[in-house]
Amino acid sequence: MAETYSDASLETAKWLLDIKAVNFRPDDPYKLTAGWASPVYIDCRWVISFTEARRRIIELGARMLDERGVWSSCDMVAGGETAGIPYAAWLSEATSKPMLYVRKKPKGFGRDAQIEGNLPDGAKVLLVEDLATDGGSKINFVNALRQASAEVTDIFVVFFYGAFPGAEETLGEAGVTLHHLATWADVLKVAEEGKYFDEAAIEGVREFLADPVRWSSQRGGRGAE
Repeated sequence: MAETYSDASLETAKWLLDIKAVNFRPDDPYKLTAGWASPVYIDCRWVISFTEARRRIIELGARMLDERGVWSSCDMVAGGETAGIPYAAWLSEATSKPMLYVRKKPKGFGRDAQIEGNLPDGAKVLLVEDLATDGGSKINFVNALRQASAEVTDIFVVFFYGAFPGAEETLGEAGVTLHHLATWADVLKVAEEGKYFDEAAIEGVREFLADPVRWSSQRGGRGAE
């Protein structure tokens, strides 16, 4: 990396920019799974092909979780199908914690399992995903783990949009805390400093972050509810 950051969030943002996992497209918005229109899109699956980036991101994530006391009370890590599975595997290896993965729904044959792996009753499990937008999709995984007798109080993601309302409140109401390395504010800061995109694209993203709900609604995406 040509430039280094002491802050884990900014360093993560730079890794994501350097491997081109980040896309700025204000003139042709993306439509996210949750229905929001967004001028920015990040593909955290892209990280799997870049060994230096993924090792450092996992190192930063593991250290953050350790500093927050998550590892001391965590028995296992569980990756959410599908993007969370490699991150859970890397964290499992880095911390010597056993791993599971959680299907979006039971597979429908054999054991009809939604949880894959050996889950002891009452084990405390950290749910691992690649990113979070509004938090809604995480609840399905949390509920599946709890129904299988796990205790789930924490979720780790590499990237949190940090833009749309209600995500942390939704997860808080479900009794889980979201831990993340970087947000769009971090990416915008590093992108500006490093001139990764032209000024028009930067300004478009800045406008979006100033009022994401209005920006989305005006461009055919989900709006205020």
